[in-house]
Amino acid sequence: MKITDTFEVSSDITKVWEAFENVPDLAHCLPGAELTEDHGDGRYSGRVETKLGPITANFDGEATVESDAAARTGTMTGKGVDRRGGSRAQLKLNYSLEAIDAGTRVTIDADITLSGAAAQFGRIGLLQEMTGRIINEFVHCLEAKLAAPTAESAAAIHAPEVKGLSLLFSSMFAPITRFFKRLFGRG
Repeated sequence: MKITDTFEVSSDITKVWEAFENVPDLAHCLPGAELTEDHGDGRYSGRVETKLGPITANFDGEATVESDAAARTGTMTGKGVDRRGGSRAQLKLNYSLEAIDAGTRVTIDADITLSGAAAQFGRIGLLQEMTGRIINEFVHCLEAKLAAPTAESAAAIHAPEVKGLSLLFSSMFAPITRFFKRLFGRG
């Protein structure tokens, strides 16, 4: 599944880039993610807990992060296995930062591949809704970290967990909500 998104952060590009370079701290902004080991040279081990409707998958895996400070771009590749459910996941994510008047524009382009039970329950609409919510939580967490008055208070900020049932219900009602917004937005 391909995910492309753009969001804006109200901090300057230098501060946002420094946050993206601090992968262990930035991982706190990804709901359900936990780094378990920093191997150096941009290689990490960790786990991601994801709830897809009725199932919870706990992916243990590895990720590699490479960045280009001059271009303000980076790539993250990762793979993981849910040993209980037999699901597998692979991710390739490219990101770029661009200075804008209001702060920084972040563009992400990701390719996610799921197999096993997670793929069966993870229909495209649900996965898109889930990634949209994760990105939204990531942005709120990142903004809070960047606005924190001290490094200690920034380190204490973590993204909340994305709950499976609330995600399921919100994905079911999202088309209805969009319909009414379009209907009343035109009137």
